[in-house]
Amino acid sequence: MYIVVSPSMNHLKKLVLVYLVDPFIGAGETLFLLLRTALVLPHLFFKRQETLTQMYLAGFKSLFVVSIVATFTGMIISLQTGLALLDFGQQDLIGQVIVVTLTREMSPFMTALILSASVGSAMAAEIGTMKVSEEIDALEVMSIDPIKYLVLPRVIGFTIMIPVLANYASTLGIVGGSLVANTQLGVEFDTYYTLVLEILKSKNGLKDIWVGNFKAYIFGLTISAISCHQGLSAKGGAIGVGIAVRQAVVQSFLFVIIFGYFLSAIFYR
Repeated sequence: MYIVVSPSMNHLKKLVLVYLVDPFIGAGETLFLLLRTALVLPHLFFKRQETLTQMYLAGFKSLFVVSIVATFTGMIISLQTGLALLDFGQQDLIGQVIVVTLTREMSPFMTALILSASVGSAMAAEIGTMKVSEEIDALEVMSIDPIKYLVLPRVIGFTIMIPVLANYASTLGIVGGSLVANTQLGVEFDTYYTLVLEILKSKNGLKDIWVGNFKAYIFGLTISAISCHQGLSAKGGAIGVGIAVRQAVVQSFLFVIIFGYFLSAIFYR
């Protein structure tokens, strides 16, 4: 008895493989890469110079973009939310809305997206180019662990800088929101910043700060691990490097959004 497989069935199998099976395999390989990175963590001291370089690339080189996006994000939230509050005569509360929105969710989220598109893509391209040009194989032939030599400093440097930039983005967003609140909504600076400081010093405000930092930390681990994994998985020359970069950015965006939701659901039920 013979079973005739139609072209449509083959196409369906390919779709199932690409959209259902491959993502789970990739997630497992990325998690395994993180575990291997954790095992070589004691060697971080010997890679401190490269780690500092990665911190510079992820942090200082991204300051300009993060500054612009954070400032205008605070201004947009202040304007749009403030206009709604103005209808009820509650525009003085705009400082509370901005500080909660930025520290809890927006700052780590937008910082992660910015760095995944800039630093994460560059990370995947760099390692992917080394992979397709067989430089990774050369390292292994010389008994040099690529995880220890390439992945460890990038994961650590990137993960350290995202919470720092997220807090920086929150500060600029609050300042940008105060400018709009004062010029467009008639809220005095003293009133605005007094309420902001009260919120930050409160129990809920402190929780928002450490939850936002924890989110940024998880986002940093996720983006760096995905970018390094895609780079190490690149094959097929320049086209393969391009595919690896695209996959790194797309997967980073998706996992940042997914993890952001579940972390919020866990901490703010």
